[in-house]
Amino acid sequence: MKDAEIVDLYWERNEAAIQQTQQKYGAYLSKIAYNILSDFEDSRECVNDTYLKAWNSMPPHKPSILSTYLGKITRQRSIDVFRKKNSAKRYASEYAVSLEELGDSFSDGSTPEQTYDAKLLDEAINRFLRTLPDDARNTFIGRYYFFDSLKDVAGYCGMSEAKAKSMLYRTRQSLKAHLVKEGFEL
Repeated sequence: MKDAEIVDLYWERNEAAIQQTQQKYGAYLSKIAYNILSDFEDSRECVNDTYLKAWNSMPPHKPSILSTYLGKITRQRSIDVFRKKNSAKRYASEYAVSLEELGDSFSDGSTPEQTYDAKLLDEAINRFLRTLPDDARNTFIGRYYFFDSLKDVAGYCGMSEAKAKSMLYRTRQSLKAHLVKEGFEL
């Protein structure tokens, strides 16, 4: 079933929308949640929460790219669960490892100025990503947006883990330089 048809089912309040969403995107959403949480049960909960949020948000929203819309909901819900469960301890998941790797590129955003400038930072990062060659952009997004393991990123980008690791390091360094050039204090 095409995405537009699934969205139409949501708008018609037809419960088949959830079944079709689960059938088409269940594995994709589960992978996003598991990469962040490293727990099958919590991942399943987040995916179910995604279906509920999609049901409650359509209408009024009518996403043009359903996979991106659902992925964003799952990602945010999973990050919220991760933060809640692990606020007092360090947890070994791809999310935690990815954040640690990015830590050298910019600070934790805890000051009021950095919180206020979050939207500007987001725009600066997006501008930077658009300047990257496809392979560098794909490895960066795979690692730091989808929180895929280095091995998985290297696999679907068709390169060795060593090359992917090196490319990610250089991209983080370039991002840092770009952000400094844009006026962000790191």
